Amino acid sequence: MQLTSELIIQLGFWLTWLIVPIVYELIPTIYGLLRLALAKQKSIKEVKRLVPISLIIPTYNADKTLYQCIESINKSSYPAKLIRIIVADNQSTDDTFKEFHRAQLAFPSLRVQWINAHRGKANALNAAIYNINDPYIINIDSDGILQKHALLNMVKMFENNPNIDALTGTILTQYQQIVKTRKFWLRLLQKNEYFEYVQAFLAGRTVEAVNNQLFTMSGAFSGFRRVKLLQTRLYDTKTVGEDIDMTFQIRYELKGRVDLCTKAVFYVEPIPSLDALYMQRQRWQRGEINAVSKFMQDNMKLTAVFKNFVVRRLLIDHTVLFLRMIWLFHRSDYAVLYLFVFFIYWNCHIEFC
Repeated sequence: MQLTSELIIQLGFWLTWLIVPIVYELIPTIYGLLRLALAKQKSIKEVKRLVPISLIIPTYNADKTLYQCIESINKSSYPAKLIRIIVADNQSTDDTFKEFHRAQLAFPSLRVQWINAHRGKANALNAAIYNINDPYIINIDSDGILQKHALLNMVKMFENNPNIDALTGTILTQYQQIVKTRKFWLRLLQKNEYFEYVQAFLAGRTVEAVNNQLFTMSGAFSGFRRVKLLQTRLYDTKTVGEDIDMTFQIRYELKGRVDLCTKAVFYVEPIPSLDALYMQRQRWQRGEINAVSKFMQDNMKLTAVFKNFVVRRLLIDHTVLFLRMIWLFHRSDYAVLYLFVFFIYWNCHIEFC
């Protein structure tokens, strides 16, 4: 009888931690697919006349990647004569300026400008914004590469949809760099990151964007109508999540629309280490909490979980994240090992407490 009872307890433990994450992921997936199927696809129609645009590249010790980033802009299908590039540097100590100058010489058809800014990405972005008069302002990180038609598709989406005030591009990691990674565990980590981005941008954020519920624009690649951006308080220099803060400013303070351009792709470098991944996700979580407490502190009741998508987002990111982590681990076939370690710890903890 005792053996049967123990067996039931053990089965209950394993089934709970394996079935609940599946249900947790499956229901939102089905819901998302239905919304995507019923939603009207945003048109990317041709436009009669292309307009001048300004690109801001905030840099800090970016001598390893800046040249390739500017090179990808030069290869863009958007006319070079209509592109202005501002490299806003926050006090680099490496050869970033040398790489900037090398790009200037290599791509004479591009207008590339250098400005010095105070430390911090938000300060660099704000300094550049004050120097721009073009109708569209686009930010890209220095450690990424633009897909050839990314700029063109983003501008087309703006021009065809006058109700859209800001756009985020689709962020993917550079898979060819992952293949070259020699360390097995790091390559495994980078592959998980790659699939996470694919899921987040090509499924998750596409669903969020249907009813103006995109939680945040990507700080790596976002575009704005200048007239709307200048109505904001610009980027908050006191938060670690300046991209989330800007998203909330446009949506909640200015009642604007933030959307996703799925056909504007920006390829970023894969995560270099587990420590870097931890610091990145910690920064994201802190920025998320900062923005929510700043803009929506009085509207975060649990009873509004079905009405307020931000409440649901916080539940996902900060309450049931453990379940999500277990489910994501199945991609690398280590879920059972992870559960086994947790199970041993749980039993020992109960026994000795």
